[in-house]
Amino acid sequence: MAHGLDQIKRPIAQELETFEKRFRDTLRSPVPLMDRITYYIVRRKGKQMRPMFTFFSAAACGGITDATYTAASLIELVHTASLVHDDVVDESYERRGFFSINALWKNKIAVLVGDYFLARGLSIALEAKQYRTLEISSNAVQALAEGELLQIEKARRLDIDEAIYFEVIRQKTASLIAASCAAGAASATDNEETLTLMHAFGEKIGIAFQIRDDLFDFGLDQVGKPLGIDIKEKKMTLPLIHALNRASRSERRRMIRSIKKYSNDPKRVEEVLQFVRESEGIAYAEAAMHRYRDEAFVLLRQLPPSEARTGLEQLVNFVVDRTH
Repeated sequence: MAHGLDQIKRPIAQELETFEKRFRDTLRSPVPLMDRITYYIVRRKGKQMRPMFTFFSAAACGGITDATYTAASLIELVHTASLVHDDVVDESYERRGFFSINALWKNKIAVLVGDYFLARGLSIALEAKQYRTLEISSNAVQALAEGELLQIEKARRLDIDEAIYFEVIRQKTASLIAASCAAGAASATDNEETLTLMHAFGEKIGIAFQIRDDLFDFGLDQVGKPLGIDIKEKKMTLPLIHALNRASRSERRRMIRSIKKYSNDPKRVEEVLQFVRESEGIAYAEAAMHRYRDEAFVLLRQLPPSEARTGLEQLVNFVVDRTH
């Protein structure tokens, strides 16, 4: 049964509140402009997904410590830096209904703010002598960049096969959730096997999370994002890849042409959406998403039962069952 996020986070609600305060303090800067921008960023906090994974993972692997707060801050700084930089690269002027940094200020400022966040993350990890956590998050930043570049390289031709798709999302989406879980575990235990386990767990959840996002594009639920937006942005999603793989050569050519050349034509976009719906691409992607979720549960159940482990299970179900 799916629980709401507020209900799921109840066991760590106090810690998350303390974390928010400490995170804000981490971002204080003597430069007024930086202070204004960071205040603006912190004010529009999202679902707190990554901190929840970090705190639950720590609690499930030995207990929340002071180091857990540093770990959660580090991941959040890396994540925020990547979003700010992404908006510059994508020339995106809105993010979740708010103006993005580059819309309100300028690209140069957005790049500097992203750099500042990354450097701030390095500083707090080094101050706390949390080298393992620093290693985990640095690997995630590297993976983010590689995944993004791999996607750009392959997207031009739109002939992404499934193996490439999974490699891209493993690096782009899953690496940060994997880092959240591994960093949380590292704040509670030195056991390398446990860290590897939690990293693998987070990776599988991250992949399931991305497939859920792909499915929103085909309008099965009441969705936060507009229908067909991935197609308009020429993003290859798992349902579409599966549909193209099963199509005849002429149909495949027509669909790829629609995406490449006519992504602003609502009729052609609707035709692509319909093509995917009729080709079992959606059922195929849903099955893949549930497979990753089940594999994540197998890993998670290697940890002893606890309130935190249950929290992680509920969080996983939320990720897979969410409607926005």
